[in-house]
Amino acid sequence: MQSIRPISDLRNNYAEISQTVKESSEPMILTKNGYADMVLMSIEQFEAREYKNEMHKKILASEAQFQKTRKTYTVAEVTERMIANIKKRDTANV
Repeated sequence: MQSIRPISDLRNNYAEISQTVKESSEPMILTKNGYADMVLMSIEQFEAREYKNEMHKKILASEAQFQKTRKTYTVAEVTERMIANIKKRDTANV
């Protein structure tokens, strides 16, 4: 269930709010003068959302590329390209 709290609780009850946000899988809505003002979430929630958003963008880009080219790849081709990219990345980081 989504949690809604006044923004003043953030100042007055930071430890409790921090614990609640970290234990919950949902962001907390903070209100100011009775209206939603901002959203608070744990760093883990934020990173998971960012990862999902990035993957969604990549999937959309892949679908758009496929619509243009109709090019497909075998599992072996994909595996070979992935291994080459990993090796390229590893040598660049040395």
